[in-house]
Parts: sequence; C-alpha cells; structure tokens
Amino acid sequence: MSAKTFTAEDAKAANIVLAEEGKGSQAVHDLVVAYRANRRTGSANTKTRGEIRGNNKKMYRQKGTGNARHGTSKAPIFVGGGVAHGPRPRDYSKKVTKNTRRLALRRVLADVIAGGAFKVLPSFAISEPKTKAFVTAVTAEAEPKKVLIVAKSFDDTTYLAARNVQWAELRTAASVNVEELLHADTVLLVEDALETLAARTA
Repeated sequence: MSAKTFTAEDAKAANIVLAEEGKGSQAVHDLVVAYRANRRTGSANTKTRGEIRGNNKKMYRQKGTGNARHGTSKAPIFVGGGVAHGPRPRDYSKKVTKNTRRLALRRVLADVIAGGAFKVLPSFAISEPKTKAFVTAVTAEAEPKKVLIVAKSFDDTTYLAARNVQWAELRTAASVNVEELLHADTVLLVEDALETLAARTA
C-alpha cells in the first residue's frame, strides 16, 4: 500500500462535489449541533410535590405556634420535598434536511482536502487479526494520531485487528459523518469508497 495526497483535482475527477469558498459553514455547525443533541438521552427526571411519597397532612396548626404558615412537607422548600421546575424527560433530537447534510459534507471534504489531510489508498486490508499488524499498516501511511480510514467495506479480520487501537477508526463511505471527518488529523480513503462519497455529495 502506498498513499498519495488527495487533491481538489482528484476529487473533481472522482465526481466528488466540493463546496465553494465561504459556503456551508453554517450547515456544518447545524449538523454537528444535531449530532450532539441526538446523543442526549433526555432521561433526567425529578419528582414534583405531587409525586413525592407521603400524605398531604398539614405540618402543624395554622396559628399560635409562632412559625410561618405551612401545609404539607412536600413543598419544595423542605428537604425531601418536591422539586420546583426541575428537569423532566424530554426529546432533544434535532432534524436536519438532506440538503443541509449534503452541503455540510461538501464543506468539510473541501476543508480536509485543502489542508492536505486527505490521502487515498488503492486498498486496505489486514491479513491477520492482530493489533501489531494493523498499527504497522497504518503508521506506514500516517502519523499515529486520530486517523480515520474510510472504505466501501472492511472484512472481519481488519475490524478485529483495529478494535484495540484508540487513535484509529474504521468507517464505511456510506456511514462516515461530518463530525468524524472534522476530528481526524489524517483521513485515509480507499479508492473503492470514492463512488459512494461522490453519490453522497451529488
């Protein structure tokens, strides 16, 4: 295997559409915000005074004690009472249109290619499911820090060899997203993924 830098001219030859200068930054922002929002479980929950266990008996008589007037001990001002305006289960997910996703991908691909972090390989496969073999193959093409390898598909042996390497990720061309491309220091693109990427940017 021998990787070569992937340029804007190479992208054009592969029918990969890149965003024009100054276009798509907002789309990238919207998409990354949506990714992060969609990862939130929205399961935080507190009990209101109506859900606290216990009865609604008045704490003490209304007059004559010298204390302030109170009803049930479930009031939010008491320890063990209900929570006022606390979090409730909710859906944080955001929807992003197909056009926005496409524009964001075009923008990020243009930036990664312009930065020289995009390299193309004729093929990528590990013959034995060993971490050492995977590390040797990747470090021959890129520095061992935040490497993203994109191919049309990977065999099981390659997945097994890569599973213990935290600084490298395997993604298919159909599933790789904008956030992963942004976080990578080097993107190794296998030639068989070009057609799928081109279809996603068209």
